[in-house]
Amino acid sequence: MKGVLLVNLGSPESPTAKDVKPYLDEFLMDKYVIDVPFLLRALLVRGIILQTRPKKSAEAYARIWTDEGSPLIVISKKMHQKVQQLVDVPVALAMRYGTMTIQKGLQELKDQGVTEVMLLPLYPQHAMASTTTILVLAEELRQKHFPEMTFTNVPAFYNKPDFIQALANSIKKHLEGFDYDHLLFSYHGIPKRHIRKTDVTKSHCKIDGSCCNTPSPAHEFCYRHQCYETTKQVVKLLGIPEGKYSQTFQSRLAGDKWLTPYTDVEINKMPEQGIKKLAVVTPAFVADCLETLEEIAMEANEQFLHHGGEEFMAIPCLNDEDEWCGVVANWIKDFQIK
Repeated sequence: MKGVLLVNLGSPESPTAKDVKPYLDEFLMDKYVIDVPFLLRALLVRGIILQTRPKKSAEAYARIWTDEGSPLIVISKKMHQKVQQLVDVPVALAMRYGTMTIQKGLQELKDQGVTEVMLLPLYPQHAMASTTTILVLAEELRQKHFPEMTFTNVPAFYNKPDFIQALANSIKKHLEGFDYDHLLFSYHGIPKRHIRKTDVTKSHCKIDGSCCNTPSPAHEFCYRHQCYETTKQVVKLLGIPEGKYSQTFQSRLAGDKWLTPYTDVEINKMPEQGIKKLAVVTPAFVADCLETLEEIAMEANEQFLHHGGEEFMAIPCLNDEDEWCGVVANWIKDFQIK
C-alpha cells in the first residue's frame, strides 16, 4: 500500500527560552547544518551559541506566535489536511526537528498499512541543511524501525512547471493594487562551502557568477543554481522587466562566507537608489515561518522604512493555497499510478 510523508523544518513547542533551547540544540547540532567535526560543533553550539541565542530567538518567535501556535506548524497542518482531502492514499505530516518527528510520521503510515512511501521534503530547492538531512534521517529510521518500507524520494521541485505556475499566480494575486518599484526574491542563505560540498562534479561550482548559467550535472543538487532558476522562471511567467527585480539571500550566521548578496544589506540601500515601494517574496519556503514573518515582514520592513522607504509588502508563502495543495495532490496521484 502506498502513502505519503510530507516533511518540513519544525518549530519549538512554545516561544520561551526553555523550549527554544532544546529545539536549537537539535537543529544546530545536525552535522548537515553546521558541518564541522562533532567536538568543534558541540563547542560552538553548546559552549557559545546556546548560552545566549535561545532568549533572543524566543523573543523573535514570540513576535509571530499565534493563538493556534507556531505559524509554520499551523500552516503545514492546514496544507496537509487539504492535500489529504484531495487524494485517496494516507498522507502524514512530520518535521525534521521538534516533537513532530519523522519517526512518528512513518509510524502513522505503517499503522495504516503503508509499505511504499513517497517522501516529500517541503523545500523547492535542494540543500544539505534541508533536503539532505531529511532524506538521510528518514533512511536511517527506515533501516532501524521500518525495514519493510520502501521510499520514493521526491527531488527538488524548484523548476517543475506546476510549482512555478502556482508561485507566479500567488505573487501576481498579492501584488494586485500594489504599484511596486521593485520585486525582491529573498532566499534563505547557506554557507558557500555547502555549494561546493554538494557539487557532484567536484569542479563545476565556483560561485563566480557564470557556473550557475552553464549546464552541468552539478545543478541537480546546487542550491544557488536552483534559486536563480526559480527566480528566472517566475519572472518570465509574470513578464517582469530586467531591472525591476533582483535576488538576495537572508539569514546568514556571522563568521562564515555565505551566499551573497545579503537581503538586509540590499534592502537598506534601496531607498537611496529610488526604490520607495518594495515587494519581497521568499520562494525557498512553502509555508510562512520565523524567517518570513519576523525577519522579512517585520525586521526588513522596519529597516526599509527607517532608511527612507515608503511602502513595503511581504508576499506570503504558498501556505495552504488551493492551487498549491492541488499541485502536491497531483504529484501524489502520479506516484499512485507508478
